[in-house]
Amino acid sequence: MPNNPLFYPVNDQVKVEEIRDQIQIALAIADSNLLKSLLTNGIPPLIEGRHIGAITAEVGVPVGNQQAADGVLHVEVSQCILADPPQPAEAYPPGGGWSRENRDLARFTQHESEMQTLGQNLSLAPTVALLSESGFAPKQIEEILRLPRDAWYKSWWNAIDRNGNFSIPFLRHMRTLHYPDGTLTIQYKDFFEQDKPACFANLSQKVLVLIKPDTQGFGETLKQINYQREALEIRSAILICNTISELEAQAFVRQGISIYPAVELILPTQANCVHCGRKECPMNGIENSPIALCYGFLPESEFV
Repeated sequence: MPNNPLFYPVNDQVKVEEIRDQIQIALAIADSNLLKSLLTNGIPPLIEGRHIGAITAEVGVPVGNQQAADGVLHVEVSQCILADPPQPAEAYPPGGGWSRENRDLARFTQHESEMQTLGQNLSLAPTVALLSESGFAPKQIEEILRLPRDAWYKSWWNAIDRNGNFSIPFLRHMRTLHYPDGTLTIQYKDFFEQDKPACFANLSQKVLVLIKPDTQGFGETLKQINYQREALEIRSAILICNTISELEAQAFVRQGISIYPAVELILPTQANCVHCGRKECPMNGIENSPIALCYGFLPESEFV
């Protein structure tokens, strides 16, 4: 852990308040890959990358008493996925057929869930998007949308186990209801061995993000995190640090908080190598330098 960027300062010349602003700007404009990195590359990682679906960030989220959280991540976490054909014959009969005579099939589908609704009174475009986001291929979506009223589309899925692997098979029946106004409703029910699938495909999860000032101690930081977690009803939290001692890092981790190096979120600034005060840089003073943006640019007038 001591080799992690968390244990070294971002830049001795960058002001603390500038770091906070830069990180909040980075969160506000971040693409999904950067936001995913917050969840997968912290100490410890919060979510495995293969389980993360759509992800967005809010910045400056009100928590009451004129306070605001630095950020909140909204994450779609996969709980089950479509099984990849071909499947073992004893567990997944050809065509996904339903037969109580098959002993293995009966074992995997001995319990039946209640009827559930995936989407109600949706137009065609959002229905297609919803099915696509769930993992269905265009041909499968076409089959689902063309079903007669009393017909079911049957597909095998794998639910996630306690070790984070998609290893628990279950059978899903889906039907499409068509209405005179052109809207559609997609309903489904699951047949499973023991535990009912928690959702159709993904569960929504929120993660609190807090940026730690270097001058703020462990106790005050933890108090702030716990207040915001309770106010926003969020358990998962990420603490972004410029630098932190290994002992502090271990303490935050023991409190269920993932820590992440601020250096990974600092945005590059517009640079002019001719006027940069960093003499150790090989590009320093070069008039026709190709460098337009640089993480380390520091004007000579500000160099100490």
